[in-house]
Amino acid sequence: MTHPAKDQAPQQPVLVEHDALCAAVTGLFASYGIPHRRARTAATALCYGDLTGLDSHGVFNLGRLYLPLLESGRADPAAEPRTVTDLGACVVLDSRRALGLWAAAEAMDLAVERARLYGVGMVSARRATHFGCAGFHTARAAEQGMIGMLASNCGGQRIARPPDGALAMLGTNPLSVAAPALDGRPFVLDMSTTVVPTGRIRTAARRGETVPEGWLADPAGNPQTDPAAFDRGEAHLRWLGGDPATGAYKGFGLGLVVELLAALLPGAAVGPAPEALRGDGRPHGRDDDIGFFALAVAPEKLRPDGDFPGAARALFGTLLACPPVQESRPVRYPGWWEAERAETHRREGIPLPAHLHEELTALGVLAPEKGAVR
Repeated sequence: MTHPAKDQAPQQPVLVEHDALCAAVTGLFASYGIPHRRARTAATALCYGDLTGLDSHGVFNLGRLYLPLLESGRADPAAEPRTVTDLGACVVLDSRRALGLWAAAEAMDLAVERARLYGVGMVSARRATHFGCAGFHTARAAEQGMIGMLASNCGGQRIARPPDGALAMLGTNPLSVAAPALDGRPFVLDMSTTVVPTGRIRTAARRGETVPEGWLADPAGNPQTDPAAFDRGEAHLRWLGGDPATGAYKGFGLGLVVELLAALLPGAAVGPAPEALRGDGRPHGRDDDIGFFALAVAPEKLRPDGDFPGAARALFGTLLACPPVQESRPVRYPGWWEAERAETHRREGIPLPAHLHEELTALGVLAPEKGAVR
């Protein structure tokens, strides 16, 4: 299944075949009682992070996040989401603590199904759990020729402070939009409303790397480049836009938009709740009772006489034709490089850090054989 690259040092990345990794993670999820089809969806969603180079949301989180959720009962492997409200184009679900990796995918598929009938389909859920890369789920809509949107709050977990605030009030509140673009290269925007998600901070800390100025600030507001300071409670995550004078209210405002659509709408836990006022400035609370909002738009229903796929190809093709400032850095749109990396990783294998390979071996996900050809 795996093999170290030729002549590499012990701490160099280990290449793992994507399909083999996905099958192994599927088996592990199924062993916890998740039905096999849903276990496969969950594994594909998780491995999507590593496949596309978004490794902070990949199998790095298996032992850190998803297995503890299942083992503690905070995620129910046998959960069957329940419909609370169904208005045709709009649905509200009680996710009932289902593993978000598959539940968000099914919610997006339901939104696509309703969009085929009504032009738009909206699915909002409460009592959800972490769903990995939002872009994995919105790309499902793009594959069907639709525009997909997904937003999620962090339930009762509070990570980021309001601009000029001393207490953590909101989560990283990710947002993704995907749409057809050029063949094999869909537009996939996948972003946190903070400058980066916490996974990027923790993977940098695990690797012993520093982070750029602007990601973290100390309690006095000074830049902090040691990522380990975040989990020590000595630094907090900043919003997109940086300081209030340079646009922090834009990132903060987007975070609140996500809170409104994803949590307040379906009745999930919200970050700015009275208990947030009992914090000490550091992240606190748990990401239970997450809310998410899935939207699908069917262009052929809304502009039946128009050529949406052709217009999308023209739009994104024109962007790629923009002359670059530096020839070594061509203009690309969100989702392009992720698709490039996915092609490379499918062909050559996913490079897992040695420590992560060892961790997955200890979990029984990967076999410990040396020098095996995948």
